[in-house]
Amino acid sequence: MLPNLCRSSLSSSLTSSRKLLRNALLLIAVPGILQAQDKTQNKLSLDTTRSEVHFTLTDSLHTVKGTFRLQQGDVIFDPATGQASGSIVVDALSGKSGNSVRDHRMAKDELKAPDYKTVAFAPTRFIGTFNPIGDSALQVHGLFTLLGIPHEIDVPMQVQVSGNQIHAVGSFVVPYIQWGLKDPSTFMIKVEKEVHVDLDLTGTLRH
Repeated sequence: MLPNLCRSSLSSSLTSSRKLLRNALLLIAVPGILQAQDKTQNKLSLDTTRSEVHFTLTDSLHTVKGTFRLQQGDVIFDPATGQASGSIVVDALSGKSGNSVRDHRMAKDELKAPDYKTVAFAPTRFIGTFNPIGDSALQVHGLFTLLGIPHEIDVPMQVQVSGNQIHAVGSFVVPYIQWGLKDPSTFMIKVEKEVHVDLDLTGTLRH
């Protein structure tokens, strides 16, 4: 009987020791794993003074081109998984097309900027290989929020990295009438139902 009790006690002690050792190893390993995961994250902080959002809208008489000012832009992405987060925010009141009357009407009547002061794009993932040096071609998926309503879009982007600086250009089409904006067409002038948007973004990359 006594030897059996000794063996049982020894077995219990060994089991407890193994659990303590396993827990200790986990405590040591988890910070290292989390640190390794953090190192895969990249943060792009856009320079609002060197980044612009251009738009082109054609009607039956001429083509209107203009620019919106970037208000804020921070994107976090993982080159290994293609996951992304953050937002690129445009000031809805900043649109300039060279005609102050048209710009005021665009902000007030079409974009309803007094109620919806910003237009934003929030990337969620991308397809393609991000090269830490040189050029990359990516397809960025995310939510484009217009009049407070998010819409899923894909934006092809050409990205160039030089040191810690990134320059990215991309373009997409917004079916603005379908997405709730007022049609600016008149009896005499018919306006296309889509606006072409071109991104010209410059920022700093941090690992």
